[in-house]
Amino acid sequence: MSSELQEIEDLIARMALKDRAAFRNVYSRTSAKLFGVVLRVLDDRAEAEDVLQDVYVKVWNNADRYRANGLSPMTWLISIARNAAIDRKRRARHSTSGDLLTATLADPAPGPETMAIQSSERDRLDGCFGELDQRHADAVRRAYLDGDTYAELAERYNVPLNTMRTWLRRSLLKLRECLSR
Repeated sequence: MSSELQEIEDLIARMALKDRAAFRNVYSRTSAKLFGVVLRVLDDRAEAEDVLQDVYVKVWNNADRYRANGLSPMTWLISIARNAAIDRKRRARHSTSGDLLTATLADPAPGPETMAIQSSERDRLDGCFGELDQRHADAVRRAYLDGDTYAELAERYNVPLNTMRTWLRRSLLKLRECLSR
C-alpha cells in the first residue's frame, strides 16, 4: 500500500476516535475523487454535492467500522460514495415530483481538478474493462455506474439472477486485480 493510502487509513482510524483534524485531512485528500464518483453516477452537480455531504457524514459516523483487511481505504470510501449516489438515483427514479428548475439550472460539468482525476482513472479503468467479456463489462457499468439492480440486469441479459451475481462478482475481482497491477 502506498504511503498516501497508509496515511488515509491512519486518519480513518483517528476519525473513529472522533478526531476532527483527521476528518478535515481525509476530506481534503479524498473529496475531489469521491465527488467525481458521485457526479458520474448522478450526472447532476447539485445532487452530487448534496450526496457528497451525506457521504462524509456516513464516513464520520462509521469510521470505526473500517477495518484494514488488505483493501485500500479508498475502496471503502468510494464504495460508500457510489452506494449513496446509487441510492439517491434510485429514489429519484421512483419519485414523480422533481424540481425541474433545479435540474435546468444546475451546472453538471465537473471542475478542472475533478476532470483531471476522472480522466486519469477513466483511462486506467477503461483498459481494465477491455480485459472483460463485453457483456460482463456492460453489466458492471450498468450495475455500478447507472444503478441498475441485479434483477434488471438478469432480465436484460436473459440469465438467472444468481448467474448475474456471479458475473458481477467475478468481473469486479478481475477489475481489482487489473487495477492493482
